[in-house]
Amino acid sequence: MKTKQPKSDSLGSVRLQKFLAGAGVASRRKSEELILEGKVKVNGKVITELGTKVNPKKDQVYVGRKKVISEHKGLLLFHKPVGVISTKSDPQNRKTVMDYLSPKYKSYFPVGRLDYNSSGLMLMTNDGELADILMHPKHGLEKKYEVVVKYHVYQKKIDRMKKGIKLEDGLITAMVHDVQDLESNTKIRLSIKVGRKRVIRRMMKELGHPVVRLKRVAHGPFKLGSLKAGKILLLTDTQYKYYKNKLSE
Repeated sequence: MKTKQPKSDSLGSVRLQKFLAGAGVASRRKSEELILEGKVKVNGKVITELGTKVNPKKDQVYVGRKKVISEHKGLLLFHKPVGVISTKSDPQNRKTVMDYLSPKYKSYFPVGRLDYNSSGLMLMTNDGELADILMHPKHGLEKKYEVVVKYHVYQKKIDRMKKGIKLEDGLITAMVHDVQDLESNTKIRLSIKVGRKRVIRRMMKELGHPVVRLKRVAHGPFKLGSLKAGKILLLTDTQYKYYKNKLSE
């Protein structure tokens, strides 16, 4: 049975999932999941139809028991240290990226993930539309990494990375920018466009070179630079609007 759409003026109304994403609840895709799971109420009624529209100025929207209010949008850069979970919460009560943010940024959420044993750049925002742009493969945003792996890596292995390595979830290619021999290890600067779980660690393990250290240094146009571990850099409103417009083109 289809749920009835809440009464609201057509002028100024938006799709419910777009409103949730824009309010920083989650990305558009995750917001759709929340609706389909019956976790969203509009004016006291559970809504499970994705075509539902709401008027942000008039309708009361709740996710669970929490009222959804549109907040000022923004984007920040965070240098995630090793040993920190890149999600908003953790069932094992380990430290998460949210522990580094002040209450002012409680509506922000991480864009994608960076595994527990890795460090480097994480983008965080309360703009679900921007998060979708940053994560969706169709936009082809590169993520750049500095990786230290065990043993000397010969050119034959580098060529395999460029041509593609077949993993259980598909073929993975990497662009290799620099290779530096260390005493018994190798440091590689590379970039990939996919966001699969632990993909670089799995790729290097397949080549016989387990990862010793992994740091993300860039995500699209955003660079880690000299930002120290555990620190954040909030983009100005002008910067945020510029990058959102540029990435939306």
